[in-house]
Amino acid sequence: MNRRQFAIFGAALCGLAISGVALAQQPQFFRIGTGGTAGTYYPIGGLIANAISNPPGSRPCEEGGSCGVPGLIATALSANGSVANVNAIAGGSLESGFSQSDVATWAHSGTGIWEGRDAVSNLRAIANLYPETIHLVASASSGIESVSDLAGKRVSLDEPGSGTLVDARIILGAYGLSEEQVEAHYLKPDQAAERMRDGAMDAFFFVGGFPAGAIAELASQHDIKLVSISGEEADSVVSEHGFFAVNKVPAGTYEGVDEEVTTLSVGAQWVTSAEQPEELIYEITKALWNDNTRKLLDAGHLKGRQITLETALDGVGIPLHLGAEKFYREAGVLNN
Repeated sequence: MNRRQFAIFGAALCGLAISGVALAQQPQFFRIGTGGTAGTYYPIGGLIANAISNPPGSRPCEEGGSCGVPGLIATALSANGSVANVNAIAGGSLESGFSQSDVATWAHSGTGIWEGRDAVSNLRAIANLYPETIHLVASASSGIESVSDLAGKRVSLDEPGSGTLVDARIILGAYGLSEEQVEAHYLKPDQAAERMRDGAMDAFFFVGGFPAGAIAELASQHDIKLVSISGEEADSVVSEHGFFAVNKVPAGTYEGVDEEVTTLSVGAQWVTSAEQPEELIYEITKALWNDNTRKLLDAGHLKGRQITLETALDGVGIPLHLGAEKFYREAGVLNN
C-alpha cells in the first residue's frame, strides 16, 4: 500500500469511527404524561425525567454527571391526568405516564369506568410512586362542613379525562349525591382555585400529593376549609374499591388548616406499554432507584421523599413491565 492509498484508507477508517460514535450518540426520547402544572404529577414527573435522562455527550455519572440511561432524553409533559395518560399510552402517543392505581386497574381489566370499552390489556407498571390524597377544598365562607353539604353548591369535579373526576363521582355517590344534585363544574384545580378566590366557586376536588401548589397558593390568599372524607360513607368506598386507603393530611400542611384532616388516598403509579423494549424499561427502572435519583427526589419535592424502593410495588394491580420485573427481581424486591 503506497502513501496515498494508506492516507485514503486511514481517512475511511476515521470516517467509520466517527459514524459509529454518531450512531452510538443518537438520542432516544421518552415522554412521561403527567397532569396539570398546578398539581403534583407535573413537578414529580420533571424530577424523574431529569433523573433518568443522560443526553449524548453528558459527563459520566462517576465524574459528577448524569446517572440516567445513556443516550436517553426524558421529558415530563403536562396532560389531563390519569385517564388521558392511559389513553395516550394505548394509542401510542406517549411512551409512559402517571396514573392513579384505580384508573390503571380499571383500564387494564376493562372494568369500572372502562366497562363497555376495550380493555387496555398491554398496560404495564414501572413503579408505584406515592399516595395521592383526595382533597375536598371548600371556601371557609361556604358553610360546607362535610361532603353531604355539597348539595346545591358550586363544586368543581376536575376536568374530563382526569382521575379526580372519577373519584369525585364515587365519593359523591357514597354520600347519596349525584352530579345533578350539585352545581357541577369541570375545571383544573388552579382554575377552580381562581374562581374560589373571586367568590364564584364553593368547593373543588383535587387528587394529588400534598402540599399541592394550587391549594397552597389559594390558602395564602383566601380562607379555606379542607373537608374530611371519613365515617361510614368513606369506609364503604374503601370496602367496595380496594384502590382507596385512609389518609391523613397533617395539621399546618396548608395555611389556616390547623387540625389534622382524615380523608382517602389512591396510589400514584408510573405506567407504560408492554410494547416498550424490555432493556429500555429495565435501564429506566434501574435509574429510577439509583442513589443519585434518591438525592434528587428527596431535595426536589415533599412527595419525592415518599417514593421508595420498599413501596415500589404497593397497590400495583396490573402486570409489571418485563423490564421493571427484571430489575425488581435482581433488587430482591420481587421474590416469587
